[in-house]
Order: sequence, then C-alpha cells, then structure tokens
Amino acid sequence: MDTFSLFSRIKNLPLASAKLVEGLLSGNYRSVFRGPGLEFDEVREYHEGDDARFIDWNVSSRLGVPYMKTFREEREMILFMLIDVSASLQTGTGRMSKQDMVAVVSSLLAFSAVHNNDRVGAVFFSDKIEKWIPPRKGKKQVFRLVEDMMHLPPEGQGSDLAHAIRTVYESLNRRGICVIISDFRVSPSWREMSLLAKKHDVIAVKITDPSEKVFPFTGLVQLVDPETGARLQAPGGSRKFRHSYREFWDAYHLLWQRESRRRGIDTLSMSTNDDPVVKLMQFFESRRRRR
Repeated sequence: MDTFSLFSRIKNLPLASAKLVEGLLSGNYRSVFRGPGLEFDEVREYHEGDDARFIDWNVSSRLGVPYMKTFREEREMILFMLIDVSASLQTGTGRMSKQDMVAVVSSLLAFSAVHNNDRVGAVFFSDKIEKWIPPRKGKKQVFRLVEDMMHLPPEGQGSDLAHAIRTVYESLNRRGICVIISDFRVSPSWREMSLLAKKHDVIAVKITDPSEKVFPFTGLVQLVDPETGARLQAPGGSRKFRHSYREFWDAYHLLWQRESRRRGIDTLSMSTNDDPVVKLMQFFESRRRRR
C-alpha cells in the first residue's frame, strides 16, 4: 500500500471506528478497559462493615467519631500507544505491510478514544525515542498522530522496546490504558513490561506476517536483517529447514503470549492479511465477556 492509498483509507476510518465504538465500546467502555483509578470524593461517618483502611484519621480525631474517605471512579481515561516504527515493520507479504497495519490499528484505537471523549497520546520508538505526543482530546490530536505515523522518518534502525516502556512508565503518572503495537522482534523486555502492567492497563498488539509461518519453497536465498544489515543463507528448498523455521516462530509466539499473560497483559495477534476492524471487534468482545 502506498502513502496515498493509506491516507485515503485512514481518512475514512472515523466511520469504521464509529461502528467499532457503537457496537462494542459505547456503554461498555468501563467493562472493556480497567478504569484509570479512583479520586477522592468526600468523607462520611463510619458504618459497621466498612473497610478500616479508608478511615480518615485526621477528620476522625477532630470530630471524635470515625469518618471514612469515599472515592469515585475517574471519568476520563487516557489511551497511550507505544508504536514501533523500526525497520522490521517496513516488511510484509500480506494485503498490507506491517507498517500500514500499525497505522490502521493505532488510528482505529485513537478514534475510539476520541469518540468516548478520552485523551490519546503516543510515543514512536525505534532504538530511540523518535517522537513523544502528549495525551490530548479531540480529532485534531488524532489527525496529528496519523500524520506523524505517515511522514515521520525514523532516525534509528533497531528496536528498543525496554527503553520506550521505561520512558512511558516514568513520564505517564496518571493510570491509563497503554497499548504496545509492534512485531515484537525485539530483545526481551519482561521486567519493564511487568512494571508497566502494575501501573497501567496494558494490551500488547503483535503485528505478524504470513511469511513468519511458511518459508517459501525456493533454492538457497540470502536473508538480510532490515535493522542490523546482518545476512544469513537460507536453504529454502530444504524441508527440514522450512519445518524448523515454522517451529521457531510458533514457539516464539507461544512464549510471547505466555509471558505477557503472566504479567496480566492481554495479547492480540494480527496478521497483515487480517481485517483490523474485525480483529479489534472480536478482541474487545472477548475482553468484555471476561470483565
């Protein structure tokens, strides 16, 4: 997909996103996402059975009877996306490239947040922080994000997810929804992902490609790592090699799912051949049922 056709698709995303929101998120938003937290509301007298951890000891000592702090759920949510823009995302053999799929998915999510009057922000990362977009409301914020996705030339080549997560963890003080969108062809970042999941509701969206399942039946070919330039000879005509290739990526995917879920992180795997709206609707419906 070229830049023009991608822009045409993204320009029409509000309609697709409205369908997504109205079908699943409107009225179920708090059940799909964990709330951002609680804010202090008022104090009231203690009643039998109340949780003693919430007694306001300062007020109680002044009035001579126990008083409780009461809280309410914060109305406004923050959707913050960690978007991988490294060179490995520029590949793809499906209906669109991984990079195009990242753009469509992040745009759908951003429009969904705006539709619900929530703030949305993002960090674009390679092996460095390429750009930070602070969370804000409104469609202008979404179009700014989309524009950056389409025209931001990454300076880095590799992918340092751990650095991106640490940056978000240290910078995003208020609890929010953090969506990591990447092909996850990165060094393990489990410690950082654990920290992020303790503070925020984290969803990991893995962009895959059919070529990661089936290596083409060819002769001896030379593979080039788009991020490091490393080269590897691959005997595509060897059944044993093609079998080992598939086993490796299947095992890697299962490890990614298991380690993410151990940390309370929901996972969504999306191929470059998938319809992103359908996949997101299925994911959110599954998540809603589990809440």
